[in-house]
Amino acid sequence: MFDPDPLIVAHRGAPKVAPENTLAAFRAAGTAGADLYELDVHQTRDGHLVVIHDASLARTTDVEQVFPDRAPWRVRDFTLEEIGRLDAGSWFDQKFAGERVPTLRAVLEAMKGGPGLLLEVKHPADAPEVAERLAGLMALAPPLTIVQSFDWQFIKRFQARGERAVLSRSPAEAELTDIAEYAEYVSVKHRAMTPAYVRRAHRLGLKVLAFTVNRRPAMRRVVAAGVDGLITNRPKALRRALETHVCFTAPPELVSMTNRRVCPTPAPAPTAPVPAPVLGAGLPPVTRPIVPLL
Repeated sequence: MFDPDPLIVAHRGAPKVAPENTLAAFRAAGTAGADLYELDVHQTRDGHLVVIHDASLARTTDVEQVFPDRAPWRVRDFTLEEIGRLDAGSWFDQKFAGERVPTLRAVLEAMKGGPGLLLEVKHPADAPEVAERLAGLMALAPPLTIVQSFDWQFIKRFQARGERAVLSRSPAEAELTDIAEYAEYVSVKHRAMTPAYVRRAHRLGLKVLAFTVNRRPAMRRVVAAGVDGLITNRPKALRRALETHVCFTAPPELVSMTNRRVCPTPAPAPTAPVPAPVLGAGLPPVTRPIVPLL
């Protein structure tokens, strides 16, 4: 069974209103009505798991000013204490000055009782022990936690540990049968996702997440195709779109399969009589549709 109401997954928190992958962004995601918040995990030089998207600290912190001689400022080259000195908020807006790169443990503790979690492990091949360290924190994770990675071998190893639902990123349709043996979700770029792909995944027992869906037409399209969740930078806008868009324009067979209500056929436009031309005096009146001005 697949839930007809798709999950809203807040990509890196709510990065339109707060600096991505910070506690401020994750709290904003919860306020926006997200079902899950998504974050990215890297390992520091001294073996701690920190939440940041890029392999480098440069884009989202002031590391270039604090450590000017440490280019290319890779997360794996810094200790947790060094990363703790960095400002991860001012680049976004001065009102977030002093926001820090959080540890995974700090995020899990701060968000306890909040939304579910989609957790992406970045470059696990560079830190073979990351699976064990991550498993040690899973007791703090919310009940609905999905672990994902571009590294399929890591996904297999993590699943073999008996951990929770795991996900594989962007597989081709021909690969779904093999993936269904070890994954429970697949995540697909929304532009490449088709209803046929979703149907194939569902038949194999896989759920489908579409990423990264930020525009309303794309939201409607992927929901109508039957996806189980949407990853978005705009969780509040997506929540509003799902609440107000109560029907979907899609082929009847697709709508019935995904348990969604098809939009009713619009009523015919009203007509108004048009005076008969002079030369046609005595002929029946001619009508034409009234076209509303949009």
